[in-house]
Amino acid sequence: MAGGHMKYRHFSRSSSHRQALLHNLVDALFEHESISTTWHKAKEAQRLAEKLITSGKRNTEASKRRAHSIFYRPHELVPKLFGSLRERYAGRPGGYTRVLRIEPLKENQAPSAILELADGPKDMRFAMTARAILRQRRENLPIHELTAKNIDKVTRYRTEGEEELEEMVRKFEDLGTDYGLDVTRKKEGEKVERLKMGPGVDLEEVELKEPRKLRVYPGKGPESEPVKSKRYKGAWKR
Repeated sequence: MAGGHMKYRHFSRSSSHRQALLHNLVDALFEHESISTTWHKAKEAQRLAEKLITSGKRNTEASKRRAHSIFYRPHELVPKLFGSLRERYAGRPGGYTRVLRIEPLKENQAPSAILELADGPKDMRFAMTARAILRQRRENLPIHELTAKNIDKVTRYRTEGEEELEEMVRKFEDLGTDYGLDVTRKKEGEKVERLKMGPGVDLEEVELKEPRKLRVYPGKGPESEPVKSKRYKGAWKR
């Protein structure tokens, strides 16, 4: 109806196509426990996934028939829904999934997001919280207010949440770096430089890199030296 309130996103698709899209996303979510898609599709798939987990906690014949009608591979995913996932979320009143915004994945710059199952082995917020704790401990900083809130969120409904979080922090610490985080290293007589180091790099063996020489073009600010293209000769000269 013209001017009516839209209760869900149509995605410019027919009803059957829209349902097939959401069922495929939910299938992938329950199989891998973490998927990347556009933000709008993630929000719609989240609604269906939450309802499925709620029906899975009821563990009735009607809920099992409902799950069989939604999953494209029910023989693989229905036992997981009514087994490990039902036990994981038995004491959780809601919020079984989480949507995290990320940088656009497609060339059209559509808003993208990660849709994941909370308290699972691929819980992104759990890993990010552990990295934040390690960084603040290395810099001798008190736990930030936002970090404290995230600690409460990721450990509240886990059976051994605090122990698992400390184990994750120790894993990052055993890698020798912050696993991709910027590490500040001071050296006598030299400037402090922010280094990005991968896993397995010993801090004592890393030497500070020389800053790149910058070139100033007429009418422009400092830029890195351009690389000449063999295909388009002289195209870099502007």
